[in-house]
Amino acid sequence: MQQCLNRKPFSSASRPVAGSRRPVVRVHAQKNGSVAAAGAAALALASASAAQAAEVMSTANGLEGSLTFAVGGGVAIAGLGALLVATDPANRRAKQAAETGGDEMEAVKNYFNTAGFERWRKIYGETDEVNKVQMDIRTGHQQTVDKVLKWVDEEGSLEGVTVADAGCGTGSLAIPLALRGATVCASDISAAMAGEAERRFQEALKATGGRPPKVAPKFEAMDLESIPGKYDTVTCLDVMIHYPQDRVDGMITHLASLANNRLIVSFAPKTLSYSILKRIGELFPGPSKATRAYLHREEDVEAALVRAGFKVTKREMTATNFYFSRLLEAVRQ
Repeated sequence: MQQCLNRKPFSSASRPVAGSRRPVVRVHAQKNGSVAAAGAAALALASASAAQAAEVMSTANGLEGSLTFAVGGGVAIAGLGALLVATDPANRRAKQAAETGGDEMEAVKNYFNTAGFERWRKIYGETDEVNKVQMDIRTGHQQTVDKVLKWVDEEGSLEGVTVADAGCGTGSLAIPLALRGATVCASDISAAMAGEAERRFQEALKATGGRPPKVAPKFEAMDLESIPGKYDTVTCLDVMIHYPQDRVDGMITHLASLANNRLIVSFAPKTLSYSILKRIGELFPGPSKATRAYLHREEDVEAALVRAGFKVTKREMTATNFYFSRLLEAVRQ
C-alpha cells in the first residue's frame, strides 16, 4: 500500500500561480534554519481556502531548501489558532482509534477495505478518473517501483528467487517480479487489495502473452507482522506511513527475520520541510484520505535495520509534487 504524502524532496523550478495576485511568502527551512519561520509559513497557508491550498501546494518547492507558498488575504492569529485546533490530526486520530477500540492495525484494515480501497485502486490503476494530485502520486509510486525493478534487473535473472512482498497493495511491484520469474508471496492487510492484485496479475499475464512463472504468485490477506516463512528477498513499499515509529521498529524486525539475503523498504522521510507540508495537508482532510500518516527519520529506520543484522547498501529518493519516498536496500551482514 503506498505511502503517499501530499508532498516530496528535490527542488524543481518554481511555478507561478496563473492569474494570481496574492502575495508570496518565502520561507527558508534549512536544516539549521528557523523552525519558527517555517511554522509561520504553515500558519499563513492555513488562512487560504482548500482550493487555494491545493494551488499553493503545487508551487511548494524544496528538499531541506526553501519553501515557497502563494497565500492570499491577511492572517488573523486567533482564527488560525482555532483552525489548527479544529483540524488537529491528534484529535482525528483519537476519534479513529476509538472507533476500533484503539487498534491501529484494525483502523488501517478497515480503511483499505472500504473508502481507501476505492481511492487507491484508482490511483494505482490506469483510469483517467483521477485528479492532478492522485495522478502525481501514481507517477511517484511507479518511479519507486521502477527503481526497485532496476536494482533486481541489474543482478540478473529472478528465476527461482523467492520474494515476499509485504503490503502488496494492488500488485504494482509483486506482479512485475512474478512476470520476471520470481516466486512471489504477496500479502496485504486488506482482502480487497490482495484480491485486486491477483486479478491484475491474471490480466497482465494475458496482456503480455508471456509464459507464467514456474510457481504462480500467491496473493493473501494478511497483516505484515503475521507473514511466515523465509525468502531470498523481502520488500515493503510505502506501508510504514500508516504506522508510528514504535510499530515500525517491530515491523522491520519481523521483516528482517523473513529475509535470507535482502530487505527493500520505502517510507516517507521525516524532515522539517516534509513535516510542515504534512501538517498543511492535514488542515484539509478529504473523506477518502488515509486514516493517518506518519513520517519516519531515515536514521531511525536504518538503526532498526542494523539492529536486525542488516546493512544499507543502496539509497534512492523519489520526489514529485505530492509524493515523497526514501527507498533503502539492506543486505544481511
